Amino acid sequence: MLRGILIAVLCIAVAGTAFWGYQEHQEKNAILLNAENNYQRAFHDLSYQIDQLNDKIGTTLAMNSRKSISPALVDVWRIASEAQTDVGQLPLTLLPFNKTEEFLSKIGNFSYRTAVRDLDKEPLTSNEYKNLEQLYKQSAEIQQELRKVQYLVLKNNLRWMDVELAMATGKEAADNTIIDGLKMVEDKVTGYSEASQFGPTFVSNNEKNKNFKHLSGRTITKEEAINLTKKFSGLKGNLTIKVEENGNGSDFGFYSVSLREKDSKKEVNMDVTKKGGYPIWFIHNRNVSKAKIGLNTASQKAADFLKKNKFKNLELFESTQFNNIGMFTYVSVMNGVRVYPDSIKIKVALDNGSIIGFSAEEYFRSNHERKIQAPTITAAEARKTINPKVQIMENRLAVIMNDLGEEVLCHEFLGVIHDDTYRIFINAETNQEELIEKLQNAEPSMEDMV
Repeated sequence: MLRGILIAVLCIAVAGTAFWGYQEHQEKNAILLNAENNYQRAFHDLSYQIDQLNDKIGTTLAMNSRKSISPALVDVWRIASEAQTDVGQLPLTLLPFNKTEEFLSKIGNFSYRTAVRDLDKEPLTSNEYKNLEQLYKQSAEIQQELRKVQYLVLKNNLRWMDVELAMATGKEAADNTIIDGLKMVEDKVTGYSEASQFGPTFVSNNEKNKNFKHLSGRTITKEEAINLTKKFSGLKGNLTIKVEENGNGSDFGFYSVSLREKDSKKEVNMDVTKKGGYPIWFIHNRNVSKAKIGLNTASQKAADFLKKNKFKNLELFESTQFNNIGMFTYVSVMNGVRVYPDSIKIKVALDNGSIIGFSAEEYFRSNHERKIQAPTITAAEARKTINPKVQIMENRLAVIMNDLGEEVLCHEFLGVIHDDTYRIFINAETNQEELIEKLQNAEPSMEDMV
């Protein structure tokens, strides 16, 4: 009997030890997961901040007035400070990364000192301009190296906790991707002894708060919203339909419609305004296979789609390709003047040319009949305001939203400095720089870079 009691006690002890060990293991995994998530967030934030830093410095190079340069340099300082914070949150205590932090600090100090002085009395000197050009070039090199690391981390599902463990134990693998990549970033910086600009299609918060005040027409029913979604998406046959009504009690309401083909499993989701039955956005969730058509053909598909759905007086403003998807932005044109706040975005699958995404929220918030006055300032006068280092390629009239949320008529210039292209908007009434936008260069293939 004593033997049985001892066996029972031992079994309980073993079970208790196992349970305690299991709890310890679970708690340890939770701590490791939390640390891993923090490291991943800090690294991807750092990559994003460096992207923003490079663009903001590049934008500053195209500016020519104190009104524009000072706020831009303050942004450079802020972004550099945020990037330094992200560097400090990575597991790099055992991996020297001080040169990169020093580089970010120098950018911050230079931009802050320049921004706070009176640039009307003390404009940028030729040496300071050369410093900006050098900082822009150097930030582009860091950006490129970080993108390589980011690509490999995502592609190979690499863990930052493995990096920290390798550095702590001194057992770094000869081909540790993250460590090697960050050392390359540091080596780049060793050779050198802050929010992004809104684009012209930006609609201010003031305008967004007005909701869809320009819409006309009667209030539609749920059944009409379903029929509109069917027509918009082209889905037919045996469908599972879900509809939710939103915006009750407000000036603006809409129906959220979901359609799913039972046989093909195709699914689309769409929001339709109650007033007038206008499509706010539409998305077709599906995997896009290998591209079989180019951007030119895809843009024609997008244009045909807009025409079919009775959108008029629109012009293609921007096109880009991401993986196997073409993304296109269209804007209104009134008497030859581009109206950037009236923008529509469309996604086209490059495997078969079908429309898989559509967003007209900004268009319906701001589109209305406008009386565009003749410009007070001529294009030639506006051109004199632009930094003489910018080589102008073309110009037109355009309406954009300014910092105060007001629509302003501008002379729009497309120009280049070195290998970078800028879109510059000069107020056609006051001759002030309203917006400088650096256009994105074609993204290189990561497979070719690593």
